[in-house]
Amino acid sequence: MAPSVSTGKKVETTITTLLNVRRGTRAIDFYIRAFDATILSRMDAEDGTVVAHLAVGKGDFWVADESLPHKNFSPESLGGTSMRMVLIVNDPHAVFDQAVAAGASSICPVRDESYGWRIGRIVDPFGHHWEIGKKLEEG
Repeated sequence: MAPSVSTGKKVETTITTLLNVRRGTRAIDFYIRAFDATILSRMDAEDGTVVAHLAVGKGDFWVADESLPHKNFSPESLGGTSMRMVLIVNDPHAVFDQAVAAGASSICPVRDESYGWRIGRIVDPFGHHWEIGKKLEEG
């Protein structure tokens, strides 16, 4: 193992996700309408592809056009998705309804689950599944 080299800077560890989509520009517009996302950064290429860093509340995620040569496939290319996004909000019903009004499809309506969450699931127009909910109060 190579020795560790320190630059003297403290690096904060975080984790986020990058959603591969077809029609990246449309996806960005959808996330703005569905979740009130804001664009933190955006890079548009001459060929029309895009990579953007978005924020929703205190969370962030990336959106990029799929790249078949790099094996970055969208759910549309895969015929499904291997992950779900979990969006924790104060009013799951309102955000769920806003996402559906923006073009998402309901998979499971928002409801109180026996494991202590009020949660529902949508699939966005690009094939990504989103669980929208919040933990219920104890007691």
